[in-house]
Amino acid sequence: MIKKPTFGWIYHTFPRDNTRIETLYAENSHFLDLLRGSFETLWFDDHLQKAGAPLLETWTTLTYIAAQNPDFKVGTLVLCQSFRNPGLLGKMMATLQILSGGRYIAGIGAGWKEDEYQAFGYEYPPAKIRLEQLEEAVQLFRVMWSHSPATFEGKHYSLCQADCEPLPQPPPPLLVGGKGEKFALRVVAKHADWMNITFVDVLTYAHKLEVLKQHCAEVGRDYNDIIKSLWAYVFVTKEGTQPIPDHDNRYQIFGTPGQVTDELARFIELGVQHFMLRFIDFPDTQGAELFLKDVLPAFQ
Repeated sequence: MIKKPTFGWIYHTFPRDNTRIETLYAENSHFLDLLRGSFETLWFDDHLQKAGAPLLETWTTLTYIAAQNPDFKVGTLVLCQSFRNPGLLGKMMATLQILSGGRYIAGIGAGWKEDEYQAFGYEYPPAKIRLEQLEEAVQLFRVMWSHSPATFEGKHYSLCQADCEPLPQPPPPLLVGGKGEKFALRVVAKHADWMNITFVDVLTYAHKLEVLKQHCAEVGRDYNDIIKSLWAYVFVTKEGTQPIPDHDNRYQIFGTPGQVTDELARFIELGVQHFMLRFIDFPDTQGAELFLKDVLPAFQ
């Protein structure tokens, strides 16, 4: 029997085909109405610019949409830890958790898109440093959310008697995104409630989980305590049409409803508990409608 996963949708913060932002909002709203009651979560990726196209800032969009849609949990997939002071961000996360009634999943990653750093005046340190900063940021959040005032002293970040009142009860679950085997997955093993990997096939995902298991064993963490999730691009058609590769040649799950169901089932057998999906044919709803009708029932 196929285990029952849950599903989320990745909100579009930039329009396709140079449409107006107002049109994008309407398209997103239409998709939300379609998925409501079947999908549990909404996710927002974090970028500051996209080749000159209109682009909504993530945190502002997230809070606005969360207030409008109280029947969805909301999460960041993932915030770039470099873009916001981690002390302030921890306070922002705590506030959203309280105001949303505990619906926020705090996703964060090390950051990677160098042109955004340069354009907005952020230093772009080497990957090792950004990963060190990521680990300190999630440790700092834990301290802020557990007691007040909070003090934390790290190599890169610090707090000194910082109040985070009211404390979020419960604290937001922490999702750490990243598939680097030496450090990113070790941060997941040590600190995360959720793990997330993006755009990989079944064999690659299986390998990453084996690496995570090794890190968990080394740091004394129960591997089964970590929720496994996958961000995937999905294209469902009656004919099983192959989509046009995107400009980054990212892995895509595609095919007939039966083929897509089978591939998702293989991920589930590995341990995936939550899927964050972006339908490739957005804003067209045909793929999502076919998914809801002929794929989702297999997992219910």
